[in-house]
Amino acid sequence: MGILAKIFTWWDGATVGTAFYSARKGVLVGEDDQGNRYYRSKDGARRWVIYNGANDASRVAPDWHGWLHGTFEGEPDSYLPPKRNFELPQSANPTGSDAAYRPQGALERGGHRAAATGDYEAWSPDAA
Repeated sequence: MGILAKIFTWWDGATVGTAFYSARKGVLVGEDDQGNRYYRSKDGARRWVIYNGANDASRVAPDWHGWLHGTFEGEPDSYLPPKRNFELPQSANPTGSDAAYRPQGALERGGHRAAATGDYEAWSPDAA
């Protein structure tokens, strides 16, 4: 990414101003599995995240979400139980992407619904 894009775009990673502010006034607290870095101000009043890639709030891991909103003081490792082997890794919300769920009758899948079974009977005003 060129320097002009870094200066003027906020939707695809941190701008130069945010990176400068984080380096000057922030203290790196930790990093999650996706490479997002979490900072707090030196006085502890502000907390923020620098995304590794596109700025998408659904990419914040659930354990760091509590820390960002001030629910917990320490890093997630200090207040959460260890991860269990059946827990899936955190993933971004796929809505609006090619990975989104599309049921059988969706237009993206051809728009053909299955034929109605015999359990539905349309209402008719004359039948009442």
